Amino acid sequence: MNLFSPLTLRQLTLKNRIVVSPMQQYSAKNGIPGNWHLVHLGGRAVGGAGLIMTECTAVSPEGLATLSDVGIWNDEQKDAWKNIVDFVHEQDAKIGMQLWHSGGKGSLKHPNEKMKPLPKEEGGWTVKSSSPTEMNGVIPEELTVDEIQELKVKFVEASHRAVEAGFDTIELHAGHGYLFHQFYSAVINKRNDEYGGSLQNRIRFLVETVGEVRRSIPDGMPLLVRISAVDYLETPDAWTLDDSIILAKILRENGVDLITASGGGFANVSKDRVFPNYQVPFSSTIRQQTGIATGAVGMITEAVQANDIIVNDEADLIFIAREHLRDPYFALHSAKELELEVEIPWQYKRAF
Repeated sequence: MNLFSPLTLRQLTLKNRIVVSPMQQYSAKNGIPGNWHLVHLGGRAVGGAGLIMTECTAVSPEGLATLSDVGIWNDEQKDAWKNIVDFVHEQDAKIGMQLWHSGGKGSLKHPNEKMKPLPKEEGGWTVKSSSPTEMNGVIPEELTVDEIQELKVKFVEASHRAVEAGFDTIELHAGHGYLFHQFYSAVINKRNDEYGGSLQNRIRFLVETVGEVRRSIPDGMPLLVRISAVDYLETPDAWTLDDSIILAKILRENGVDLITASGGGFANVSKDRVFPNYQVPFSSTIRQQTGIATGAVGMITEAVQANDIIVNDEADLIFIAREHLRDPYFALHSAKELELEVEIPWQYKRAF
């Protein structure tokens, strides 16, 4: 088994273990992906990755972080995504949609404007979260139980549209300080009802949503979840790897097929803690202690490095983000470096 071994999850078979990790492009209008997204995602499919993941895609307008993010809460967005899906499939690659709600980290300006809070007069909105805990200098409103139930429906509706658009898999983004993470981490969640307090209560929103999405998509379609395995905070209420192991076991019991183990979201990680493979132990530990398939992330930039993670059984998939920005053909270059034969688009064969 190596980086270019196939992987089957339910009825989906990936030709290799390289995944284009979700990366925000901040290039949409009204949540609709355009030509930029077609070239960005399609180019990485031409480049040989086995699975192409969309950037985190909002399930409702209030789920956006900025007005330039993509969504899938209406059919116009769904139809635009289908065009991209069809092109990716033509390149013998698979494509997954990452569904997401930013929660209290929403209503921000474009990165070119340093993602400052977006005023109402410029299209900003009231952000809501598990609790009125300050994030990004803003105190969100607390979601009511009825609103939580409505959000679960939004995720199910978005999943239906993703299936209709032809996506091969769905990933729920439950990390990086976004809404699900705002519930399961006690750093943010200060509720005293059935969605707050104990770990079982704090993970309830995510687990219930997973269950409803799992029941609403085809049995043969894998369901993935990205979590922040740790908060990277030295406080008693911080989320820990031990907590993630408990969560991973429960998610597996509820039909999740793979967990991408990332980290952080509420604070900047100190530079001395960021180095090649720095988050791989999260995927390895969760995989070993729960039996669920995992995806590794975190400064994975080289072919031999990525291959070793697979060979050493530390993860089942390698999610590569920034290196794919630098090199859309990372997979093809990696195969050549590892001296492995892979199919190359006939249009590009003379270059390889």
